[in-house]
Amino acid sequence: MEQRKQVRIVPMSADHLDEIAALEKVCFSAPWSRNMLAEELDNACSAFLAALDENGHVAGYAGLQVVLDEGYIANVAVRPEERQKGVASQLLQVFIDFARGNRLSFLTLEVRPSNTAAIVLYGHHGFRTAGRRRNYYEHPREDALIMTLEFNYGTENGDPSGVEGSL
Repeated sequence: MEQRKQVRIVPMSADHLDEIAALEKVCFSAPWSRNMLAEELDNACSAFLAALDENGHVAGYAGLQVVLDEGYIANVAVRPEERQKGVASQLLQVFIDFARGNRLSFLTLEVRPSNTAAIVLYGHHGFRTAGRRRNYYEHPREDALIMTLEFNYGTENGDPSGVEGSL
């Protein structure tokens, strides 16, 4: 097992857009453009994070969109040479902590069934398969698994630490 990569997680800024747009092209068959990413900087419902390596370069990034008390993880991407080092896990944990702190009902995301590494990662963080979207992805055509982490806030004591299912 590789040692956990030390990264600094910061809000995505305009300075990160070129590196993140390049990362999108490496990681996804239908990448977000630089302009699409830039629009998220002004979206009050979005929180996009960059994981910076020791040289200040983007090792990975993730995006979250919040609607009322629901969190939708839009993107999680890590440079291929930085995978399996805990970068994505650290980004996810920031979103989970945010969701608990802001009492969101759940976090949800879509993932390709063929992306076993991502499914395992999400499972380790408590996400469970909640459904399937038929033919969601193109290039290649594939369904999407909908994975969701639901938060169970005790109504008697207001305890936000409970999560449905086990972690």
